[in-house]
Amino acid sequence: MHKKLIFLLILSVLFSNCSLFAPGPKKLNRRSLKKHPQYDIAIVPGVPFKEPEWDGAMMFRMIWAVHLYKRGYVKNLMMSGGAVYTPYVEAEIMKQYAIAMGVPAENIFIESRAEHSTENVWYGYLLAKQKGFKSIALASDPFQSKLLYRFVKKRTKGMGILPAIMDTTRTYSHKAPSIEYKHLKIENFIPITERQSFRKRMRGTQGRNINYKDTIY
Repeated sequence: MHKKLIFLLILSVLFSNCSLFAPGPKKLNRRSLKKHPQYDIAIVPGVPFKEPEWDGAMMFRMIWAVHLYKRGYVKNLMMSGGAVYTPYVEAEIMKQYAIAMGVPAENIFIESRAEHSTENVWYGYLLAKQKGFKSIALASDPFQSKLLYRFVKKRTKGMGILPAIMDTTRTYSHKAPSIEYKHLKIENFIPITERQSFRKRMRGTQGRNINYKDTIY
């Protein structure tokens, strides 16, 4: 069985009790936008960048995030993710793509501490609150949004969830915009698989490496 498929199955087991009853993407969007027709900022979880261009997961999240911004559902975007599996800070690469797709640089914020999806939510949430944003949402693909549903509800106060809607993302070009990225490569990079044991990485996936008493980013 392919390693990526095995990893996804493990994630499904880890989060099964959290995501089993999560509403579908359209319902979550309706609920979130009813609460706040426009969010101050949306957190976009990172995806490892394997040069020379984005893969399907990053493409999907970027198209959706930019759609939310251009339609006025969110005022700003926060790209979240450090250099985890490849020598590029995920948030920095995603910022370059967002700019190339028409989002002004001043409306894009960077959170580069997160190494797991739960950390994308938590550290993004802390940083957004620290910067004074009031209404905060999570903008990701339906699969990740479902996995994080209960975590968002448990650990944040009123964060919206705006999962990507397939019918909408299909209407946009899937061609990767041209970006400059060579200067962003980290020298002497060590991937997380060499820095952390499998057990610690699984704890991170579950949000168990986070110190929730520390409320400052």
